[in-house]
Amino acid sequence: MTKIGILGGTGALGAALAGRLAKAGHEICIGSRDPAKADRVAREIAAASGGSISGAGLIETAEGNELLFITVPYAAHADTLSQVRDAVQGKIVVDATVPLQLPKVGTVQLPAAGCAALEAANILGPGVRLVSALQNIGAEKLASGQAIDADVFVAGDDAAAVEVVQELLSQLAIRSWHVGPLANSAAAEALTSVLIQLNRRYKLVQAGVRITGERKDAPR
Repeated sequence: MTKIGILGGTGALGAALAGRLAKAGHEICIGSRDPAKADRVAREIAAASGGSISGAGLIETAEGNELLFITVPYAAHADTLSQVRDAVQGKIVVDATVPLQLPKVGTVQLPAAGCAALEAANILGPGVRLVSALQNIGAEKLASGQAIDADVFVAGDDAAAVEVVQELLSQLAIRSWHVGPLANSAAAEALTSVLIQLNRRYKLVQAGVRITGERKDAPR
């Protein structure tokens, strides 16, 4: 069991992730600007999942948990990270943020830093073990409880932290790929807008991607 905090856990993605992690046996704390709302949502998810889920404020969640997920909307990204910066030093922080900007969420609009993950790194500083993941998996897929019919890109400069995150994702029946340094999160973040376009154009329900190919050393 790992104590995991989800900052932005009252939203659709955070709540779905909380339920899935709780079912995998982890102790979850939902963090929100509104602790009362976090507590209410936590009780609802706990009742549905049968897992150990609590609710608290952002800073309390960041302080009291070993690993943190960031699932806030891009508009709240910088402010949320600034609030918890001191509380997450030395911890693994998994940022799932996509820099979608209304109204053109189907158009790639990466920030000047290159991607939201690099913006997060600039705010949190080098003392945080930052990993980027889950930008291309929608809340509906996570909430289904079924195996995810799509792959996840995981980017990060700390190989050991990336390995921890990949192991955690495997417990959720999610196949992931380490795609290189944190800067490569730009590809996953941009891909979200492309998937939104595919959903709209072809009437798909939460399109995803799969990596194909065989290992060079695989037996033939």
